[in-house]
Amino acid sequence: EELVLRHLQKSDALVQSAACQSPRALIASIDSALHLRLLDSDDVDALFAALPRRFRRLRGLVDGRAESGTETLVRLMLRALGRRAELQVAIGGVGRVDLVVDDWLVVECDSKAFHSTWEQQREDRRRDQALAALGYVVYRPIAEDILYRPELVVAALKGLLRLPLRRRA
Repeated sequence: EELVLRHLQKSDALVQSAACQSPRALIASIDSALHLRLLDSDDVDALFAALPRRFRRLRGLVDGRAESGTETLVRLMLRALGRRAELQVAIGGVGRVDLVVDDWLVVECDSKAFHSTWEQQREDRRRDQALAALGYVVYRPIAEDILYRPELVVAALKGLLRLPLRRRA
């Protein structure tokens, strides 16, 4: 009982936020808390036990490997499109990428905080070039669009996913 109470205290803010967030935003918040190690798996279980029953179906969508809320939101967009995205995939000669869809589409969720300087953009372009050499297509939606214009991101994803299936060499 004491252990359950401790887990609930750690997740109390998320329990309260469930009333004012969309389900996708709640999942992104939980993913972020897991990634930042503010919560562990037991805390998440306690959180879902404390939420109204209608939220419990969301438990299977939580994935603490996402390094930002925008990665979670794009992952959920892809899921709604019937696609599964792998998170934080290590690619030789490139490093880790945010999401890989169908083994050919790399989605990098860019924010001003990490992609605004010329040096950062130059590094991004070199990574994209290395990915292209390996047969990947790269899509870089910006955080602003992911958060406030998700319909644009979904439209771009749909367009890309209509491309013929690509086989990497």
